[in-house]
Amino acid sequence: MVTTRVLVAYATRNRATAGIAERIGADLISAGLDVQVAPAKAVHTVKGYDACVLGSAIYAGRWEHDARQFADRFGDELAGHPVWLFSSGPLDRSAEEREIPPVDTARAAAQKVHARGHRTFGGRLREDARGFFGLARRMGRRGAADYRDEQAIDSWAHELARELGADGSPTDGSPTGRPPSDEPSS
Repeated sequence: MVTTRVLVAYATRNRATAGIAERIGADLISAGLDVQVAPAKAVHTVKGYDACVLGSAIYAGRWEHDARQFADRFGDELAGHPVWLFSSGPLDRSAEEREIPPVDTARAAAQKVHARGHRTFGGRLREDARGFFGLARRMGRRGAADYRDEQAIDSWAHELARELGADGSPTDGSPTGRPPSDEPSS
């Protein structure tokens, strides 16, 4: 039996999107797939992979540069392979309440890689956030919060695994219970 090799690539600033990618990777591994999870900027080839998941944080309504560059570099090579995209970023519960369409830059990436689908997950605001949201947090308008929905991430990953011909569910039939990774940036 040949094992399907899946690349899960991501672009992130504060590791929230990396946590989602790592969780998707772990779910796909638990379904019996051979998975590599890596920052999009560290991927030098997609040869040898049977499928790909590409994710990016959304800042100022745009996908991160590294994810857009990944789609530009590997779009032709990924043609004919199953590819899915995900975005993370809403700093509220909106991604749990409704399907959020991809931002324009994610839509453009989807066309380049011939993606089968896209999913938006909530993001995370850290205590040490910089920029506009960091300023708002420091002014007391919004505290640190994590809007990543573990069950939604697991469910989506299991759907992908089933589409790839794997079981897609934990061996005991229960949710994995793993939180998204919150490792500090390296």
